Amino acid sequence: MRILALESSCDETAAAVVEDGRKILSSVVASQVEEHKLYGGVVPEIASRRHCEAIVGVTQQALDDAGMTLREADAIAVTYAPGLIGALLVGVNFAKGLSMSANKPLVPVHHLRSHIAANYLTSPELKPPFLCLVVSGGHTHIVEVRDYTDLRVLGRTRDDAAGEAFDKAARAMGMSYPGGVAMDRIAREGDPAAFSLPHPAVDGAPYDFSFSGLKTAVINLIHNAEQKGQTLPVPDLAASFRKAVVDCLVRNFVKAAQDTGSTTLVTAGGVSANSLLRSTLEQECGKRGWRLFMPRLSLCGDNAAMVGAQGYFEALSGKTAGLDLNACAEMPIDEKA
Repeated sequence: MRILALESSCDETAAAVVEDGRKILSSVVASQVEEHKLYGGVVPEIASRRHCEAIVGVTQQALDDAGMTLREADAIAVTYAPGLIGALLVGVNFAKGLSMSANKPLVPVHHLRSHIAANYLTSPELKPPFLCLVVSGGHTHIVEVRDYTDLRVLGRTRDDAAGEAFDKAARAMGMSYPGGVAMDRIAREGDPAAFSLPHPAVDGAPYDFSFSGLKTAVINLIHNAEQKGQTLPVPDLAASFRKAVVDCLVRNFVKAAQDTGSTTLVTAGGVSANSLLRSTLEQECGKRGWRLFMPRLSLCGDNAAMVGAQGYFEALSGKTAGLDLNACAEMPIDEKA
Protein backbone atom coordinates (compact mmCIF):
# COMPACT_ATOMS: atom_id res chain seq x y z
CA MET A 1 0.00 0.00 0.00
CA ARG A 2 1.42 3.36 -1.08
CA ILE A 3 0.28 6.32 0.98
CA LEU A 4 0.66 9.99 0.10
CA ALA A 5 1.14 11.80 3.41
CA LEU A 6 0.97 15.47 4.40
CA GLU A 7 2.30 17.27 7.49
CA SER A 8 1.69 20.92 8.44
CA SER A 9 1.28 20.97 12.22
CA CYS A 10 3.88 23.67 12.97
CA ASP A 11 6.53 25.29 10.77
CA GLU A 12 7.42 22.56 8.29
CA THR A 13 5.34 21.93 5.18
CA ALA A 14 5.99 18.33 4.21
CA ALA A 15 4.78 15.64 1.85
CA ALA A 16 5.95 12.06 1.36
CA VAL A 17 5.07 8.74 -0.20
CA VAL A 18 5.50 5.70 2.04
CA GLU A 19 5.02 2.06 1.11
CA ASP A 20 3.55 -0.43 3.59
CA GLY A 21 4.46 1.73 6.57
CA ARG A 22 8.17 0.84 6.37
CA LYS A 23 9.69 2.17 3.15
CA ILE A 24 10.14 5.81 2.14
CA LEU A 25 9.62 6.33 -1.58
CA SER A 26 9.94 10.10 -1.30
CA SER A 27 10.10 12.77 1.39
CA VAL A 28 10.03 16.53 0.86
CA VAL A 29 10.20 19.16 3.63
CA ALA A 30 9.92 22.93 3.21
CA SER A 31 11.23 24.50 6.41
CA GLN A 32 10.34 27.95 7.73
CA VAL A 33 13.02 28.02 10.44
CA GLU A 34 15.05 30.89 9.00
CA GLU A 35 12.02 33.16 8.84
CA HIS A 36 10.76 32.36 12.33
CA LYS A 37 14.28 32.79 13.68
CA LEU A 38 13.78 36.54 13.19
CA TYR A 39 11.08 36.47 15.88
CA GLY A 40 12.70 34.03 18.30
CA GLY A 41 10.03 31.38 17.75
CA VAL A 42 7.18 30.24 15.53
CA VAL A 43 4.64 32.93 14.58
CA PRO A 44 1.38 30.99 13.92
CA GLU A 45 -0.05 33.40 11.34
CA ILE A 46 3.15 33.41 9.30
CA ALA A 47 3.38 29.62 9.53
CA SER A 48 -0.16 29.20 8.16
CA ARG A 49 0.51 31.54 5.24
CA ARG A 50 3.73 29.76 4.31
CA HIS A 51 1.95 26.39 4.39
CA CYS A 52 -0.59 27.74 1.90
CA GLU A 53 2.22 28.84 -0.38
CA ALA A 54 4.27 25.64 -0.17
CA ILE A 55 1.87 22.73 0.09
CA VAL A 56 1.07 22.31 -3.61
CA GLY A 57 4.74 22.34 -4.57
CA VAL A 58 5.97 19.91 -1.93
CA THR A 59 3.11 17.49 -2.70
CA GLN A 60 3.84 17.49 -6.41
CA GLN A 61 7.56 17.06 -5.69
CA ALA A 62 6.86 14.08 -3.42
CA LEU A 63 4.78 12.41 -6.13
CA ASP A 64 7.40 13.14 -8.80
CA ASP A 65 10.23 11.81 -6.62
CA ALA A 66 8.24 8.61 -6.02
CA GLY A 67 7.63 8.26 -9.77
CA MET A 68 3.86 8.15 -9.45
CA THR A 69 0.69 10.17 -9.88
CA LEU A 70 -1.95 11.04 -7.31
CA ARG A 71 -4.31 8.44 -8.73
CA GLU A 72 -1.70 5.74 -8.12
CA ALA A 73 -1.72 6.43 -4.38
CA ASP A 74 -3.82 4.05 -2.31
CA ALA A 75 -4.75 6.60 0.36
CA ILE A 76 -4.13 10.15 1.57
CA ALA A 77 -2.86 10.52 5.15
CA VAL A 78 -2.71 13.85 6.95
CA THR A 79 -1.78 15.19 10.38
CA TYR A 80 -4.98 16.53 11.95
CA ALA A 81 -3.96 16.90 15.62
CA PRO A 82 -2.36 18.26 17.73
CA GLY A 83 -0.60 21.43 16.59
CA LEU A 84 -1.14 25.04 15.58
CA ILE A 85 -4.77 25.13 14.48
CA GLY A 86 -4.26 27.42 11.49
CA ALA A 87 -1.32 25.38 10.27
CA LEU A 88 -3.18 22.09 10.69
CA LEU A 89 -6.19 23.39 8.77
CA VAL A 90 -4.06 24.03 5.69
CA GLY A 91 -2.94 20.40 5.52
CA VAL A 92 -6.31 18.93 6.46
CA ASN A 93 -8.27 20.92 3.89
CA PHE A 94 -5.72 20.29 1.16
CA ALA A 95 -5.80 16.56 1.94
CA LYS A 96 -9.60 16.56 1.81
CA GLY A 97 -9.44 18.16 -1.63
CA LEU A 98 -7.01 15.53 -2.87
CA SER A 99 -9.12 12.74 -1.38
CA MET A 100 -12.28 13.99 -3.03
CA SER A 101 -10.74 14.72 -6.43
CA ALA A 102 -8.91 11.40 -6.69
CA ASN A 103 -11.54 9.35 -4.84
CA LYS A 104 -9.00 8.05 -2.34
CA PRO A 105 -9.52 7.16 1.35
CA LEU A 106 -8.62 9.95 3.78
CA VAL A 107 -6.66 8.81 6.84
CA PRO A 108 -6.39 11.19 9.82
CA VAL A 109 -3.14 10.79 11.78
CA HIS A 110 -2.16 11.98 15.25
CA HIS A 111 1.11 13.94 15.19
CA LEU A 112 2.71 12.19 18.18
CA ARG A 113 1.79 8.75 16.88
CA SER A 114 3.61 9.76 13.70
CA HIS A 115 6.75 10.60 15.63
CA ILE A 116 6.70 7.11 17.15
CA ALA A 117 6.19 5.63 13.69
CA ALA A 118 9.38 7.30 12.45
CA ASN A 119 11.11 4.37 14.12
CA TYR A 120 9.37 1.90 11.79
CA LEU A 121 11.10 3.65 8.90
CA THR A 122 14.50 3.67 10.59
CA SER A 123 14.20 0.12 11.98
CA PRO A 124 11.78 -1.97 9.88
CA GLU A 125 12.22 -4.87 12.30
CA LEU A 126 10.67 -2.91 15.18
CA LYS A 127 7.22 -4.13 16.21
CA PRO A 128 5.02 -3.48 19.26
CA PRO A 129 4.88 -3.95 22.16
CA PHE A 130 7.46 -1.47 23.41
CA LEU A 131 7.86 1.54 25.67
CA CYS A 132 8.40 4.92 24.03
CA LEU A 133 9.73 8.25 25.31
CA VAL A 134 8.15 10.97 23.18
CA VAL A 135 10.02 14.27 23.61
CA SER A 136 9.39 17.35 21.50
CA GLY A 137 8.94 21.09 21.74
CA GLY A 138 5.36 20.77 22.89
CA HIS A 139 5.09 17.31 24.40
CA THR A 140 6.88 14.97 26.78
CA HIS A 141 5.26 11.55 27.29
CA ILE A 142 6.12 8.02 28.29
CA VAL A 143 3.86 5.85 26.17
CA GLU A 144 3.18 2.12 26.31
CA VAL A 145 2.75 1.06 22.68
CA ARG A 146 0.76 -2.14 22.93
CA ASP A 147 -0.02 -2.27 19.21
CA TYR A 148 0.38 0.08 16.27
CA THR A 149 -2.86 1.90 17.09
CA ASP A 150 -3.28 0.86 20.74
CA LEU A 151 -1.32 3.21 23.00
CA ARG A 152 -1.50 4.09 26.69
CA VAL A 153 0.13 7.10 28.36
CA LEU A 154 2.05 6.20 31.52
CA GLY A 155 3.60 9.59 32.23
CA ARG A 156 3.58 13.13 30.92
CA THR A 157 4.87 16.58 31.76
CA ARG A 158 2.84 18.59 34.25
CA ASP A 159 4.01 21.94 32.82
CA ASP A 160 6.70 22.68 30.22
CA ALA A 161 7.72 20.08 27.69
CA ALA A 162 11.41 19.19 27.54
CA GLY A 163 11.85 20.86 24.16
CA GLU A 164 10.06 23.99 25.35
CA ALA A 165 12.36 24.15 28.39
CA PHE A 166 15.42 23.81 26.14
CA ASP A 167 14.22 26.59 23.83
CA LYS A 168 13.31 29.03 26.61
CA ALA A 169 16.50 28.45 28.57
CA ALA A 170 18.57 28.76 25.41
CA ARG A 171 16.90 32.06 24.57
CA ALA A 172 17.74 33.37 28.05
CA MET A 173 21.36 32.40 27.39
CA GLY A 174 21.36 34.43 24.18
CA MET A 175 21.06 31.61 21.67
CA SER A 176 18.98 31.92 18.52
CA TYR A 177 15.89 29.85 17.65
CA PRO A 178 15.66 26.87 17.59
CA GLY A 179 17.34 26.97 20.97
CA GLY A 180 17.44 23.27 21.70
CA VAL A 181 19.65 22.59 18.70
CA ALA A 182 21.99 25.46 19.55
CA MET A 183 22.22 24.42 23.19
CA ASP A 184 23.07 20.82 22.31
CA ARG A 185 25.95 22.06 20.18
CA ILE A 186 27.32 24.60 22.67
CA ALA A 187 26.89 22.24 25.66
CA ARG A 188 29.47 19.87 24.20
CA GLU A 189 32.13 22.46 25.02
CA GLY A 190 31.04 22.95 28.65
CA ASP A 191 31.32 21.28 32.05
CA PRO A 192 28.00 19.61 33.04
CA ALA A 193 29.01 19.74 36.71
CA ALA A 194 29.71 23.48 36.74
CA PHE A 195 26.27 24.43 38.06
CA SER A 196 24.10 22.59 40.56
CA LEU A 197 20.58 22.58 39.13
CA PRO A 198 17.37 20.98 40.44
CA HIS A 199 16.12 17.65 39.11
CA PRO A 200 12.36 18.02 39.70
CA ALA A 201 10.14 15.01 40.39
CA VAL A 202 6.36 14.82 40.76
CA ASP A 203 5.31 13.46 44.14
CA GLY A 204 3.20 10.32 43.77
CA ALA A 205 3.68 10.17 39.99
CA PRO A 206 7.13 8.69 39.27
CA TYR A 207 6.65 8.69 35.49
CA ASP A 208 5.51 12.34 35.23
CA PHE A 209 7.84 15.24 34.48
CA SER A 210 8.12 18.88 35.53
CA PHE A 211 10.56 21.20 33.79
CA SER A 212 9.16 24.62 34.71
CA GLY A 213 11.15 24.90 37.96
CA LEU A 214 14.38 23.83 36.28
CA LYS A 215 13.89 26.38 33.52
CA THR A 216 13.12 29.10 36.08
CA ALA A 217 16.23 28.20 38.10
CA VAL A 218 18.45 28.81 35.07
CA ILE A 219 16.71 32.06 34.14
CA ASN A 220 17.11 33.30 37.74
CA LEU A 221 20.81 32.44 37.67
CA ILE A 222 21.22 34.51 34.53
CA HIS A 223 19.21 37.47 35.84
CA ASN A 224 21.05 37.49 39.18
CA ALA A 225 24.40 37.48 37.41
CA GLU A 226 23.31 40.34 35.14
CA GLN A 227 22.25 42.43 38.15
CA LYS A 228 25.71 41.97 39.66
CA GLY A 229 27.45 42.78 36.41
CA GLN A 230 28.75 39.23 36.09
CA THR A 231 29.03 37.09 32.98
CA LEU A 232 28.23 33.40 33.29
CA PRO A 233 30.15 30.82 31.20
CA VAL A 234 27.45 29.91 28.68
CA PRO A 235 28.92 26.53 27.61
CA ASP A 236 29.07 25.39 31.25
CA LEU A 237 25.53 26.60 31.97
CA ALA A 238 24.23 24.97 28.80
CA ALA A 239 25.98 21.69 29.65
CA SER A 240 24.60 21.72 33.19
CA PHE A 241 21.06 22.46 32.02
CA ARG A 242 21.18 19.84 29.28
CA LYS A 243 22.39 17.22 31.74
CA ALA A 244 19.64 18.08 34.26
CA VAL A 245 16.91 17.71 31.61
CA VAL A 246 18.36 14.46 30.27
CA ASP A 247 18.79 13.06 33.79
CA CYS A 248 15.08 13.64 34.48
CA LEU A 249 14.01 12.10 31.17
CA VAL A 250 16.17 9.01 31.56
CA ARG A 251 15.37 8.55 35.27
CA ASN A 252 11.61 8.34 34.66
CA PHE A 253 11.91 6.35 31.44
CA VAL A 254 14.11 3.69 33.05
CA LYS A 255 11.80 3.56 36.09
CA ALA A 256 8.78 2.99 33.84
CA ALA A 257 10.60 0.25 31.94
CA GLN A 258 11.62 -1.53 35.13
CA ASP A 259 8.12 -1.35 36.61
CA THR A 260 6.39 -2.58 33.45
CA GLY A 261 9.00 -5.20 32.58
CA SER A 262 9.67 -3.57 29.21
CA THR A 263 12.95 -4.54 27.55
CA THR A 264 12.41 -2.73 24.23
CA LEU A 265 12.75 1.03 24.54
CA VAL A 266 12.11 3.60 21.82
CA THR A 267 12.54 7.37 21.55
CA ALA A 268 10.63 9.77 19.33
CA GLY A 269 10.23 13.49 18.65
CA GLY A 270 12.56 16.39 17.98
CA VAL A 271 14.40 16.17 21.31
CA SER A 272 15.29 12.56 20.56
CA ALA A 273 17.99 14.08 18.34
CA ASN A 274 19.73 15.44 21.46
CA SER A 275 23.20 13.91 21.51
CA LEU A 276 23.40 13.52 25.31
CA LEU A 277 19.97 11.89 25.51
CA ARG A 278 20.93 9.40 22.82
CA SER A 279 24.28 8.50 24.35
CA THR A 280 22.87 8.24 27.89
CA LEU A 281 20.05 5.94 26.81
CA GLU A 282 22.52 3.80 24.88
CA GLN A 283 24.58 3.40 28.05
CA GLU A 284 21.59 2.66 30.30
CA CYS A 285 20.05 0.14 27.92
CA GLY A 286 23.42 -1.43 27.15
CA LYS A 287 24.23 -2.24 30.75
CA ARG A 288 20.75 -3.72 31.28
CA GLY A 289 20.63 -5.73 28.08
CA TRP A 290 17.62 -3.82 26.76
CA ARG A 291 17.01 -3.11 23.08
CA LEU A 292 16.98 0.57 22.16
CA PHE A 293 15.54 2.06 18.98
CA MET A 294 15.92 5.71 17.97
CA PRO A 295 14.85 7.45 14.76
CA ARG A 296 17.64 8.58 12.49
CA LEU A 297 18.33 12.28 12.88
CA SER A 298 16.58 13.26 9.64
CA LEU A 299 13.35 11.75 10.97
CA CYS A 300 13.42 13.25 14.48
CA GLY A 301 11.93 16.57 13.40
CA ASP A 302 8.58 17.05 11.70
CA ASN A 303 8.25 15.30 8.34
CA ALA A 304 5.55 13.61 6.30
CA ALA A 305 7.25 10.24 5.96
CA MET A 306 6.42 9.46 9.60
CA VAL A 307 2.79 10.45 8.87
CA GLY A 308 2.72 7.97 6.00
CA ALA A 309 4.15 5.25 8.22
CA GLN A 310 1.53 5.67 10.94
CA GLY A 311 -1.15 6.32 8.32
CA TYR A 312 -0.59 2.84 6.94
CA PHE A 313 -1.34 1.21 10.29
CA GLU A 314 -4.28 3.53 10.95
CA ALA A 315 -5.71 2.57 7.55
CA LEU A 316 -5.27 -1.13 8.28
CA SER A 317 -7.20 -0.64 11.52
CA GLY A 318 -10.09 0.89 9.59
CA LYS A 319 -9.57 4.50 10.66
CA THR A 320 -10.63 6.76 7.82
CA ALA A 321 -12.44 10.09 7.71
CA GLY A 322 -14.93 11.93 5.55
CA LEU A 323 -14.98 15.48 4.26
CA ASP A 324 -16.23 16.61 7.67
CA LEU A 325 -12.76 15.95 9.16
CA ASN A 326 -11.61 18.91 11.24
CA ALA A 327 -8.27 19.85 12.76
CA CYS A 328 -7.76 19.78 16.53
CA ALA A 329 -5.17 21.88 18.38
CA GLU A 330 -5.08 19.42 21.27
CA MET A 331 -5.82 15.69 21.42
CA PRO A 332 -4.50 12.85 23.60
CA ILE A 333 -2.25 10.36 21.87
CA ASP A 334 -4.47 7.50 23.05
CA GLU A 335 -7.64 9.10 21.62
CA LYS A 336 -9.85 6.35 20.15
CA ALA A 337 -11.93 8.56 17.81
